[in-house]
Amino acid sequence: MNFAKTELAAVMQATKRLRFTDGLLTFDRQTIDSAGAFLIGELERLDPRLHEPLASVTWTRDIDLREDVSIADEFSAFTNSSFAAANGVQGSGKAWVGKDASAITGISLDIGKTTSPLGLWAMQLGWTIPELESALKLGRPIDQQKFAGMQLKYQMDIDEQVYIGDTALGLTGLINATAVTNNTNVVTGAWTGGTTTPAQILADVNELLNSVWAASGFAVCPDSLLLPPLQYGYLVSNIVSSAGNISILEFLRQNSLSNSVNGRPLSVQPLKWLTGTTRSGVGPGSSGKDRIAAYTKDPMRVRFPLVPLQRTPLEFRDLRQLTTYYGRLGAVEVVYPETIGYRDGV
Repeated sequence: MNFAKTELAAVMQATKRLRFTDGLLTFDRQTIDSAGAFLIGELERLDPRLHEPLASVTWTRDIDLREDVSIADEFSAFTNSSFAAANGVQGSGKAWVGKDASAITGISLDIGKTTSPLGLWAMQLGWTIPELESALKLGRPIDQQKFAGMQLKYQMDIDEQVYIGDTALGLTGLINATAVTNNTNVVTGAWTGGTTTPAQILADVNELLNSVWAASGFAVCPDSLLLPPLQYGYLVSNIVSSAGNISILEFLRQNSLSNSVNGRPLSVQPLKWLTGTTRSGVGPGSSGKDRIAAYTKDPMRVRFPLVPLQRTPLEFRDLRQLTTYYGRLGAVEVVYPETIGYRDGV
């Protein structure tokens, strides 16, 4: 019995395969003789697709572009006109005149200009000829991958610029514009706490919409509402009641003030920048609170100046090949601040 155990141990020792966890070569004789594979890569199926970092940008969904700017411009500007007229007939205010009137009232005009910088954005891509040849042989072109990385960086920079602006340059964005004064805490709030009813959530939203509508002289009612992702997910996953068959989100869209005034359901979208803590560590809401924002998606109300990317000719420098992509990013232009409103504490 002991002899049998000794023989079994010897056989197992002779056929044992040496394994590595670092992806390097295997040099044991048993592996070479049994499989005929000298490199681990010969039996490895590598996915050739490029798996980029996880990132999401939504600026193209939530704002319109101002496209009349060019690479030569350093500032973008717009004007707001104010009109004034003297009262006509006393007690009426209308500009009535008689047939023999010798004094007729006129109109006064005041034009104010708002200017914002158009920052120059640029990024250089470069690689050496040996790097390019090696990547070509492997089927993973380095120029294509660097271009994809540059595009991701460009999109993420625009996304941040559109929504929160740039702290270093003193610029604000769509959800924290200093020109917007309609900013306070939500009436009920704490939507995800489980104690707020769908009717209270609807009342919170309609209070914001009605406030913006009134601030604009009842001329423009917001048609878009941005929510923090967690609150958005809560509205999607919960129904109105145990007997209801629609989500709270659909209930909001169909019963909001916007649906009645504008004749179409309220557009409700999630936005990561509305959470109490953002990449910079400071959220848009007061005291780190989550925020909701209501506005009208119309280039006449709010827009973003953007000069699309351009490229310099490919430059050969010793063993390197270089090219530079450049464009201009402006600051969100809030043409009518009265048409935007914020509420914190949802």
